[in-house]
Amino acid sequence: MKIEGEAKLLRIFLGETDKLHHVPVHEKIVAEARKLNLAGATVYKGIMGFGGNSVIHSAKFLELSEDLPLVIEIVDSQNKIEEFIPIVEKIFEEANCGGLITLEKAEIIKYTITKK
Repeated sequence: MKIEGEAKLLRIFLGETDKLHHVPVHEKIVAEARKLNLAGATVYKGIMGFGGNSVIHSAKFLELSEDLPLVIEIVDSQNKIEEFIPIVEKIFEEANCGGLITLEKAEIIKYTITKK
């Protein structure tokens, strides 16, 4: 797969305890991205954050949170990202979880695949 030039960065914010039928929502989103042959997805785990309900979730040593923030980033062509957004929205609806989806302009400088 060769991707270069103008692209879109899809960023999805959610909590690590969000589940859909006993499957973590972040795992479901990444699996769906793979099914659509998106260029790749990365899940980052935050150490502190809050969302729409203003509850602070933190990974401080003495107060272990069970719901740390996660961010999923996916970069691909505008068409593929726009096709994927309704899938993410549907997952959020089915899981009845909160979240935030953002879209940014990105420029791919280099995208390489490991040669094995």
